[in-house]
Amino acid sequence: MPGRAVLAVPARLRRRLLALAVMAGLLFALYMLVLRDVGLVAVDKVAVSGLTGKDAGRAATALEGAARESTTLHVDHAAIDDVAARFPTIESVEVEARFPKGMRLTVTEQRPAAMLVVGARRIPVAGDGSVLTGLPVKASLPEVKIKAGEVPSKQLTPGGTLEAVRVAGGAPAALTPTLQDVARRGAKGWVVQIEDGPLLIFGPAAEVAEKWAAATRVLADRDAAGADYIDLRIPGRPAAGGLGVQTMEPVVPAGSEDGATPALPGQNAGARPALPSQRGGATPPLPGQGAGATPPLPGQGSTSPSAPAEGQQP
Repeated sequence: MPGRAVLAVPARLRRRLLALAVMAGLLFALYMLVLRDVGLVAVDKVAVSGLTGKDAGRAATALEGAARESTTLHVDHAAIDDVAARFPTIESVEVEARFPKGMRLTVTEQRPAAMLVVGARRIPVAGDGSVLTGLPVKASLPEVKIKAGEVPSKQLTPGGTLEAVRVAGGAPAALTPTLQDVARRGAKGWVVQIEDGPLLIFGPAAEVAEKWAAATRVLADRDAAGADYIDLRIPGRPAAGGLGVQTMEPVVPAGSEDGATPALPGQNAGARPALPSQRGGATPPLPGQGAGATPPLPGQGSTSPSAPAEGQQP
């Protein structure tokens, strides 16, 4: 049986390939140990952007110092992040090395979510509980009232105030300026009052993102116009009602198969709230009409008017 042919590599070629591999390894080691940290690529031009507030100058100086400890071939991200962590107003820092000797730091600051109020003092705070003292606040923020002994220094500790701030921090940025305050109200749990709008009943400070998504859907629904409150305690079954609408059909998320709807305050458990035009199959009377009368459509006259009873004026 003939043997299989074996491709032989000439000895000279094997020696050259080995030499090239050794040389590549030496160059990589030289880069890692020497070249990336030499003065030729040391950072000496640092640009910092995105900082505001009274601590902006101090934060920029600290970040520049950390950046100069790096080179454009070897960025010490840990050192820069450690400096940023000393300033609660900084959320993150994006680093861009500009060979051979430049570096750009772009700072993203925390977004204020609520205003802690204690007496005449007002302190902005982020949704994660970071205290943003000194950060300029231009937009209106919902208020969270605290006691004098609860004024934090840099970070809120676990408790009621942090829960309220998390509820406020989950609001869409466009909606935040319309929020007046966040407070705990008995069995309703955490509630948020919208300026010239309904009361948002959150219950516990859990599933905050889902509850805000449900609130946004209901607020965008024309049937919810004039609602006195929106109950979000079951985010998959938000319910709107109260002054102006009494009861209304809750907005059910798309794809939901369960038709059960939680009862609104004042309803029997299991009852499905009806729209005003559906209750009992009767149409609510307009002002000046008797019960059971059907108002004419625009552009139509009254059809089949009731004849006046005997002894009455038409």
